[in-house]
Amino acid sequence: MPFRLPRPIVLVALLVLLIALLAFAISHLNGPAVRTLAVERGDIRQSVVASGKVRSPQRSELAAQISGQVRSVAVVEGQAVTPGEVLLTLDDRELRAARAQAAAQLAQAELRLQQLQQLVEPLNQESQRQAEATLTQARQNYQRVETLVARGFYSPNQLDEARRALTVAESQFAASRLQAGSNARGGSDYRLAQNNVAQARANLALAEARLAYTELVAPRAGTILSRQAEPGDSVQPGKTLLTLSPAGDTELVVQIDEKNLRWLALGQAALVSADAWPDRHFPARVNYIGPAVDPLRGSVEVRLLVPEPPEYLKEDMTVSIDITTGERRDALLLPLEGLRGTAGEPWVLAVRDGVAVRQGVRLGLRDAG
Repeated sequence: MPFRLPRPIVLVALLVLLIALLAFAISHLNGPAVRTLAVERGDIRQSVVASGKVRSPQRSELAAQISGQVRSVAVVEGQAVTPGEVLLTLDDRELRAARAQAAAQLAQAELRLQQLQQLVEPLNQESQRQAEATLTQARQNYQRVETLVARGFYSPNQLDEARRALTVAESQFAASRLQAGSNARGGSDYRLAQNNVAQARANLALAEARLAYTELVAPRAGTILSRQAEPGDSVQPGKTLLTLSPAGDTELVVQIDEKNLRWLALGQAALVSADAWPDRHFPARVNYIGPAVDPLRGSVEVRLLVPEPPEYLKEDMTVSIDITTGERRDALLLPLEGLRGTAGEPWVLAVRDGVAVRQGVRLGLRDAG
């Protein structure tokens, strides 16, 4: 005899099945349930956040200009220095000797010029007067002998002797004039002596300049950041020995993604915190935007000026920078997850009379959400 369910149970099962079918039909008839987003009015702040470094605007890499051996280093890392303060010295014995030699050569050249002025020139003038007197006497003697030979009192040989004496006197007079002109002011010997003095002075200045290269001095006030030389080290020209952070304005250097470049402008305010002290914040302001984009990193260099840097801020310290690129009061706020078509014409699905319709929108500022 076959088994049969009681009639009330069958009726209940059919009723449950009917309700399930009805719920399935209603759900498909109305469509799937969709979560809506509320549009509100409020304040919005747009910002660009990045990580950067603390840097002095004119960091100085101090290097030697000559080869040599380090004799002493007068500063340590972190030490404050004043303009003109001696920071490092090289062995200067050889260059001191070169300066002494150049000074001696200058003294010798000046003495030679002084000798021309005080002794040689007067002697040449006296010698010229003597040669002129001798020439006058030789001419008179020649004329007298010539007259006597014509009258038969002297022989022709005596006239030849008088002529030779006159020729010698003329030659001596010409030589004395040349010598006097050469040694006189403006003459060749005088100009040569002047040139020797000028050259000796230049050699002394060169020796003193090279001697000055043995001392590395602070070009301006600041703080020593690094020290790469110790006494006894041999150094070459151009090798960095000390790094100086000049006293003055403090800058923050940060690389900003090029997609945010359109939001940046000079003078924008920023809030900064050092990674070592994340709970402490200080203000900064954008004062430089690089003219070109780094092709390898796809970023642009931005510098911010810190008007009042905190005392704990150190060179090359990592900082987090929040640059305010825009603010609006009482703006219409839409959650970003509801935005569509951001690559072209932006739009949203707006609910009107229970129906979702496409609505174009014009975008303004945006923040993280």
